[in-house]
Amino acid sequence: MRLLQEIRLEQRLSPQIIQSLKLLQLPTLELERFLKQELEENPLLEEIQTAEVSQEVAVREATKDTAEQFDEQQWREVLTDSRDVGGRGFRPDVSREFAELPQPAEVGLQEYLLSQLHLSGLMENQIPIGEEIIGNINEDGYLEATLEDIAQGSHSTVEEVEEVLTVIQTFDPAGVGARDLGECLAIQLKEMDLENTIYMAIVEEHLEDLQHHRYPAIAKALDIYESDVQEAVEELSRLNPKPAAGEFGTTAKTIIPDLIVEKVDGNYLVLFNDSSLPRLRISNLYKEILAKDTKANEETRQYVLDKLNGARWLMRSIQQRRSTMLKVMEYIVKAQYEFLEHGLLHLKSMTLQEVADAIGMHISTVSRVTNGKYVQTPQGIFELKFFFSGRIENRDGGDVSTRAIKERIERLVREENGHKPLSDQKIAEALQEEGFTIARRTVAKYRDKMGILPARYRKQY
Repeated sequence: MRLLQEIRLEQRLSPQIIQSLKLLQLPTLELERFLKQELEENPLLEEIQTAEVSQEVAVREATKDTAEQFDEQQWREVLTDSRDVGGRGFRPDVSREFAELPQPAEVGLQEYLLSQLHLSGLMENQIPIGEEIIGNINEDGYLEATLEDIAQGSHSTVEEVEEVLTVIQTFDPAGVGARDLGECLAIQLKEMDLENTIYMAIVEEHLEDLQHHRYPAIAKALDIYESDVQEAVEELSRLNPKPAAGEFGTTAKTIIPDLIVEKVDGNYLVLFNDSSLPRLRISNLYKEILAKDTKANEETRQYVLDKLNGARWLMRSIQQRRSTMLKVMEYIVKAQYEFLEHGLLHLKSMTLQEVADAIGMHISTVSRVTNGKYVQTPQGIFELKFFFSGRIENRDGGDVSTRAIKERIERLVREENGHKPLSDQKIAEALQEEGFTIARRTVAKYRDKMGILPARYRKQY
């Protein structure tokens, strides 16, 4: 065994750089939570409640280099400095428009079904069986366990379980407690008093043909016209194949844009939607306390210096985040001017590398900026990733975003003659007439991704 000594170069990210990268990736809502946590953990940070600091001081102090080390003279200056350091440098503090309201308690599917179970009129000895059944219903509303397993778990017979299950299948939402898709649809049809109808016959006897769009086979077996099958399919499509999915234990996701693009005097301006972020400064109270105690020990001084450096670096990182986001969004606005003016059909192709090269940043930085961030535009609210997609060339030598091509395909299908739907080849030819170089197989790929059926399944009789 030998001891070796060697010298080598290593590049490691400092904790401050890691924090800056983390802040860059955070959407505004998450950044607000992070800053509130920092306010609790760092005693040198406090939130400004009124617009008492000029913007010049705020920007100058927030962007000052914080990697410096403080000597004795600088230490005294910090303790005696009465100026506040703003953390946003954007505009005077704005009082919050909305107070945070408590969120209503979420009711889970099982809790919802149990409340109905205890009001169902079942006998006392049937309640445990019902609880066992409900405990085996998944988040989509389907019963996952077999009747035999439930009977064993509830110490009852299969017949008793089936009797209670029949009652549970009448609960809201309609279709809950089904063991497969056919039973789920049949329960919903019974709820609508459509038991002895063509709809029930299709569900009970020809579900596989229905799933594979074999309408002529269904028509022949039931001795009806194909147009009747098509009408029945349209009605069946209104039923819910997953009766409980997304209805319980979840809340709708509220999208609050991080950026706002507005047209002012013919020009598009990029604004930050960050008025909810706390505006930070170095605590005057803390500095005053330390200024009075000139005999603070080295450990206390070092603690305060660490917290001070952390606070100043945090505010500088926030300013850097805003500056980077602004550069990226301003380039997107410039490149997508036609989209902002005329809509999705004019969306141009764009890559992360293209933006990175244009603004002089690394592609990973652009990726962090665009990930999970939303922008409000005259055309709607979009995730920044929305603006980055592949490209299709046109005959003029330019290119267009694949999203715009998909929009054109959807428009052609929407406007087609239902009795003579457009094939993939016809759609490709129509796009070629508009000046886009696109093959039939590319149309088929985009159509599949958009969930549009092939022409033979879109035909109306």
